[in-house]
Amino acid sequence: MPDLSRYLLYLPGLIVFLVGSGQVRRWLFLRRGGATYGDVVSCQHVVKKDKKDREVYNYYNVVVSFINKDNQHRERQAVKSPTEYAVGQQVRVVRDGTGGQYQLVEEETQFVINPWEMMVGGALLILLAMYSNQGREVPAMTCLALVLAGAGAALIADYVILKRRGLIPVTGEIVEVYTRQISRSTKIVRGDKFTYYPVVRYEIDGKENLRKCNVNSGNDKSFKVGETIELYYDPGYQTVFERKASTAYLVAGIALLAVGLAAGVSILSVL
Repeated sequence: MPDLSRYLLYLPGLIVFLVGSGQVRRWLFLRRGGATYGDVVSCQHVVKKDKKDREVYNYYNVVVSFINKDNQHRERQAVKSPTEYAVGQQVRVVRDGTGGQYQLVEEETQFVINPWEMMVGGALLILLAMYSNQGREVPAMTCLALVLAGAGAALIADYVILKRRGLIPVTGEIVEVYTRQISRSTKIVRGDKFTYYPVVRYEIDGKENLRKCNVNSGNDKSFKVGETIELYYDPGYQTVFERKASTAYLVAGIALLAVGLAAGVSILSVL
């Protein structure tokens, strides 16, 4: 019977590599699609229910006004979105794969480690698993040292980049809690499972904005309407972040970098 534990060693590297490659593909898609900024003209909540009053679908019909880069004409287009937007709010739109219709670019999670770096780290973890299964200690330790040092350097870079951006704190008020069902009750798993996201209203340059935050919780009491959340505005890129430069990331980065370099030195000493 094959030893399955040998194959399980590849799992962390595959997961990290796939997460990174997914974000890289999205970045390339936005580059090819020619993302542009537009303003929300109207936002209508649409809820469809069946005869038994069960929800069939639930979305916001967002009408966006933007300049078409092809002909430089101002256009309007209705876009379906799971997120509510305020009238006048600035949003990003991008062409879909067919090159005709546009779609909204939803706010994304801030990755502490760059997606390209995640792909490289995932590949190194896969090599680490392969060398470990082959009993080749020196190449395996080299991969591990590179992963540790690389992760440490990425955390330090994340801290430095966010620190230099001069983020401005913005206080947002929770106006709604968005509920996403992630699984249904079965004979094995008891109870439906949900994830809860705070929808925050905040002002920038006198304009009201709405944002479904990426921070979330499985506890329905984690976020309450009326509470406040601190956001961070980058005036240079006109982007809102959900976190600022964290000293904890800097300390962790220095520690990982030191361990990785120490491991690299120890490898060189036995060669």
